[in-house]
Amino acid sequence: MKKILLFALFVSITQQGRAQKMLTDMMDTTSPLGKSMYGIYKKYDRLKFSGYIQAQFQMADTAGAKNYEGGDFSANSNNRFMLRRGRLRMDYANFNEKNQPTVHFVFQFDGTERGFFIRDFWGRIFDTKYNLFSITTGMFARPFGYEVNLGSADRESPERGRMSQILMKTERDMGVMLTFEPRVKLKHANWLIANIGVFNGQGLSAQTVSGNMVSTSTDYDSHKDIIGRISTKTLKIGKSKSTLTGGVSGYFGGITNQSNLMYSHKDNGGGYVLVKDSSATNVGRIAKRTYYGADVQVKIPNKVGFSELRAEYIAGTQSGTVSNSESPGVYPVTNGISQGLCERNFNGAYIYYLQHLGSAKHQLVLKYDWYDPNTKVAGLSIDPTKGFTAADIKFTTIGIGYNYYANTNLKLCVYYAIVNNEKTSLVNYTGDLKDNIFTCRIQYRF
Repeated sequence: MKKILLFALFVSITQQGRAQKMLTDMMDTTSPLGKSMYGIYKKYDRLKFSGYIQAQFQMADTAGAKNYEGGDFSANSNNRFMLRRGRLRMDYANFNEKNQPTVHFVFQFDGTERGFFIRDFWGRIFDTKYNLFSITTGMFARPFGYEVNLGSADRESPERGRMSQILMKTERDMGVMLTFEPRVKLKHANWLIANIGVFNGQGLSAQTVSGNMVSTSTDYDSHKDIIGRISTKTLKIGKSKSTLTGGVSGYFGGITNQSNLMYSHKDNGGGYVLVKDSSATNVGRIAKRTYYGADVQVKIPNKVGFSELRAEYIAGTQSGTVSNSESPGVYPVTNGISQGLCERNFNGAYIYYLQHLGSAKHQLVLKYDWYDPNTKVAGLSIDPTKGFTAADIKFTTIGIGYNYYANTNLKLCVYYAIVNNEKTSLVNYTGDLKDNIFTCRIQYRF
């Protein structure tokens, strides 16, 4: 029996090292792997530890390059060694007398040379009557999109795309979520996973300022955001061994404006301009955050591994400030005066092509993504005399990478991100910035 359990543990760890891991995933007790995982949890005190370290070297085209490949460079530096992530995760699961999961608890933190941060701190309660539902509360990943929820240790590119990082900064938020995911065989809905949750909205970037004190992860308004995703489990394509997964996502939220000022973009007959509204009724008005997304993943196995095509498109309305399209972590205040928010229509997408080369140890990564924060204006029309800023510029990125999976615990990644911005009438953005980034990363995992 001990040998069987140890073998099951080995298979489980191996599968975790190879398989992609979604941040909102539950253990699937309808699968042999899920059943063995629950058996291992129960046998070994229901407790499991895992983690990974990502150490890397990066080089940018110019010193001080601003980027979404691991954070901006220092003003006088164009290269750096850094710990991108250092994660340690603890999972605890409890079971009833029928071997059904009742509670799942997770705590995960990230420790690097930049500090110590909590990444997950949540509990999940399982429905043991119908084995269909669960409720999650605490700090956990928002149920939106595919790339946002694909774990950093399993993602083939070093970082999520610009769009994913701007719309879902830090990926996680405080809230409550209801999940429909059958843990028993159903005739018509066994393929379906549905999540819907209510969240603070600002995520781990949320802060409030009181005097000289800064409190992190604090909701600075009363407005809550509703986020949901409906997705499929892995589906076979016809009689082939190829598989298909996909999903649709929605985000319905906003930020409470704390000023009498609000900004929007309107066509004055000669093109769009930034318009300032100073009505007193703007105080307490909700600046919209409304996103609609769809994603698909097609995997085709071959003799040495697989080929995969992955794509996601997101569009909607994003609220930030005049100078930044990100939702603010701290409500913007200048000289003690609350600033107005700015609504923009946006769209963005990414496409991955993944290909194993000769064996499953070697993988080619090709990626293209774009993020257009303001779809109403482009190119030379982005003019400071019309009120536009760098927050309105469209960026595209082409990524070329190679992953070497030495074993289940060790991965080497080299990746080059070619970043392009549209030419505008703004100072410093009349041409393409020199902000391409090379990354060489080694990942240790257990």
